[in-house]
Amino acid sequence: RQRWRADGRALRKLPVHVGLVVTEEEPSYADMASLVVWCMAVGISYVSVYDHNGIFKRNNSRLMDEILKQQQELIGLDCSKYTMEFANQDKTGQVLNCQSTLKVLSPEDGKADIVKAAQNFCQLVAQQQRTHTDLDVNVLDNLLNSTNGFPDPDLVLKFGPVDSTLGFLPWHIRLTEIISLPSHLNISYEEFFSALHLYAACEQRWGK
Repeated sequence: RQRWRADGRALRKLPVHVGLVVTEEEPSYADMASLVVWCMAVGISYVSVYDHNGIFKRNNSRLMDEILKQQQELIGLDCSKYTMEFANQDKTGQVLNCQSTLKVLSPEDGKADIVKAAQNFCQLVAQQQRTHTDLDVNVLDNLLNSTNGFPDPDLVLKFGPVDSTLGFLPWHIRLTEIISLPSHLNISYEEFFSALHLYAACEQRWGK
């Protein structure tokens, strides 16, 4: 645990929110749990888990059980000391401890956020608090943040041969650094940390 914390502090920059996107057909609960726990261990505050078939989301409790087991085995936390809550009062996420929050997502989540934001804007127009000409990138971004409750991902780790994020939070990742890895199966901590190191070393130009 001490080593992982030291690794996180040693990086020039650490992402606040990491998206773990699996494009492979056979997701592994144990390997995904390892990735989530490593994110927690180095000090990442928000983690999103996503697969394009929604397997992790449909089996959220199975993934959570594996994460709690590995949390205790790998970083020695007494899980009974932490209150388990749903993030944002929905069943797509849970607070793992006071420092890291997990959301388990599927393709409909990103689209649903955009639809909800559009509905909220239409209501503001109907109430004459806004006009249709007010809609721009910043306004939509604020509306999405108010419905999502998570900061946009700084980094997406994409696992598998598919050259696409397959619908993962389409609006939220427009400025996100995306690093591709061959597979999440049997992934090692060294591979995970190398990806964080790549992110820490990259210069983000924000489209300039």
